[in-house]
Amino acid sequence: MKCSSLVTLGLVLFAAGLMGVTLTGCGSSAAQTGGDQARKANDQPKASTSTPSQGSGKGMAAIKQAADAGKYLFVFFSKTDDDQTLAMRKVFDKAMEKAADRAQGVAVKITDASEKAIVDKFDLSRAPMPLVLAIAPNGAITGGLPTKFEEQQLLDAFASPGTEKVMKSLQDGKIVFVCVQNGKTKSNDAAMQGVRDFKTDARFASATEIVTLDPTDKKEASFLTDLKVSPDTAEATTVFVAPPGVALGKFEGATNKDAFVEVLSKANTGCGPGGCGPSGCGPKQ
Repeated sequence: MKCSSLVTLGLVLFAAGLMGVTLTGCGSSAAQTGGDQARKANDQPKASTSTPSQGSGKGMAAIKQAADAGKYLFVFFSKTDDDQTLAMRKVFDKAMEKAADRAQGVAVKITDASEKAIVDKFDLSRAPMPLVLAIAPNGAITGGLPTKFEEQQLLDAFASPGTEKVMKSLQDGKIVFVCVQNGKTKSNDAAMQGVRDFKTDARFASATEIVTLDPTDKKEASFLTDLKVSPDTAEATTVFVAPPGVALGKFEGATNKDAFVEVLSKANTGCGPGGCGPSGCGPKQ
């Protein structure tokens, strides 16, 4: 097993401008190892895992409608109708016209009492306005554009299927194994062995997700570039990622659980705010 040094992945999370959305820790099971709870940010927007309910404003209804249709939802949040907001609304509307085949759009006033559910869901009461959030069909936030943005930035908020899965897991506070392999790569079973063993460990089971990618999938090309994995890789590659988007290591070939636990323990001294800090994920040694 060959492991690269720790690197930080921008993913789409940061490339899309979602710097303000704080992700929680690494899930309850791993986070509680040693009796500690993962820290949560109190003053930044964050995604919730709650299910949209009926009668809770057009914003929440739009989330469900878009998800049911398998489309993205772009939500234009605003507080006032000042010049900046009106200008950005025009940009938003033009982008939605161009993306109508794959996305739906909705405008929400955060001061509207009927929209309290969606404002609370993303903790937007103190967020800079206007703000657009791009939400994938699976609920992952793939873009967050505050105050001022361009049409192309909105259109660039669409992510690949693999990226959506990884981002959703990270936003749910989980750690993720991105397993890059196909029928032509070597050591596929051996590469999955350590991943499966880690996933079945009671300490990490509920806090771990596994996402498999084909290195030759052109739809995942940009994501694979972020992961620093070549589409021509000859050997199965595993990237170990923790919130908010930190690659704890990249492993080529066979893997084992103990190596993953060791990497996670070393990262336990602090992977960044809201991520794997001193009381974040991983067992205390």
